[in-house]
Amino acid sequence: MSMRTLPLLFLNLGGEMLYILDQRLRAQNIPGDKARRDEWTEVDRKRVLHDIISTMFNKNFIEELFKPQELYSKKALRTIYDRLAHASIMRLNQASMDKLYDLMTMALKYQVLLCPRPKDVLLVTFNHLDAIKGFIRDNPALVHLVDETSQQLIEAYGGLSAGEFQLIRQTLLTFFQDLHIRVSIFLKDKVQNSNGRFVLPVSGPVPWETEVPGLIRMFDHKGKEVKRTEFRHGGNYIAALKEGSFELYGDRVLKLGTNMYSANRPVETHTSGASKNLASQSQQSIAPNPLAKEELNFLAKLMGGMEIRKPSGPEPGFRLNLFTTDEEEEQAALTRPEELPHEVVNIQATQDQQRNQELARIMGEFEVTDQPRWSASKGDDLLAMMDEL
Repeated sequence: MSMRTLPLLFLNLGGEMLYILDQRLRAQNIPGDKARRDEWTEVDRKRVLHDIISTMFNKNFIEELFKPQELYSKKALRTIYDRLAHASIMRLNQASMDKLYDLMTMALKYQVLLCPRPKDVLLVTFNHLDAIKGFIRDNPALVHLVDETSQQLIEAYGGLSAGEFQLIRQTLLTFFQDLHIRVSIFLKDKVQNSNGRFVLPVSGPVPWETEVPGLIRMFDHKGKEVKRTEFRHGGNYIAALKEGSFELYGDRVLKLGTNMYSANRPVETHTSGASKNLASQSQQSIAPNPLAKEELNFLAKLMGGMEIRKPSGPEPGFRLNLFTTDEEEEQAALTRPEELPHEVVNIQATQDQQRNQELARIMGEFEVTDQPRWSASKGDDLLAMMDEL
C-alpha cells in the first residue's frame, strides 16, 4: 500500500462531487426575482460551491492531507465527505448522500481503470483541479487556494518513479475493488455491464512513449536485434501524439477526470441485490484497523482543519434530495442494508483525553439541527436533479 495515495483519492472524489452538485444546481436554476423560498437560484449555486471548495482547500486541512499516511477505512473517508457536503447551506439525508457518494466512487474507479499509465492518475487529478478553478474564477482568493494545492501536488508527486505511481494506482484499485454499482450514464455508453463491472477498451491511444502493439523484436546475447515478427492484435491502436502537462497550467491531453456531466444526460445509480450487498459490505463491514486510535487522531486533524460554515440568521438551509420524489428517497432509506456488526476494538481514551475533547468539539460543530421539510418542488429535488442528468 502506498503512503501517498490519500491526497489523490480525496481531491479526485471531491472533484466528482462538485461536478454532480454543479450540474444539478444549474438544471434547477431559477431567476432570483422569480424563485420561491424552497427553490435554488444562481446565487445559491455559487454559494454552495464556494463554501464547499473553501472548506475542501482549507490550508490546515490540506497540510494534514498531504502528510504521508495509510488509507483508512472507507467508512472513515466517507465521514469526511458527509461533513464536506454539509459545509454550506445544502442539506442531504442519508439516502441522498449514499446516492451521491455512489456516483463519485464509480466515476473515479472508471477513470483509474482507464489510465493509460500509472502516472496519468496525476493528470486526472489536475483535470479535476482545473475544472474546480472554473467554478470559482470570480473568486481570486479561492483560486489561489486551489493553485497552492496544485503546486503541492507538483512538489509531492513530480519526482516519483513509475514504480511508485504503479503502487499508488494499485492502492486506489484495491480501495475500489468491491464496488460494482450500476450507473446509467455508463450503462448507456456500454462501458459498464449489467453486473456493475466496467468494460475496458481494446483500442485507442497507447500510453505515452509506448509503441503500437503488433511487432515482436528478438535480440541475441549481445543485444543486437536479429529478427522481427508481426502479429495481429485485434484492436485499433494509435500512438499518443504528446504527453499531458504536469505543470500548474497546461494542456493535460488526457480527458479522464473532466466533467462528464457538462452535457445534459440522465445519470442515476441502480443497485441490485448482489452488487448492492457486496458494495455495502465493503463500505460498512471493513475489518477494524489495528491502528484505530491513530484513525481517530487522523479524523480529528482533518475535520479540525475544516472551516464549517453554519447558516447565519433565520435561514434554515436547503434540503437536497437526490431522488425524483420524497417517496423514492424514503423507500431507498428503508431498503438500505443495516450496518453489519463489527469486531469491538477497545481504545484507551484516558490517555488521549485532550484529543477526544477536541474531536467532540469538532463533531459538535458539524451537528445540523433538523430542517423543516420542504415541499417536493424543483428546489427540493437536487438529486431529482440527479435523476434528470
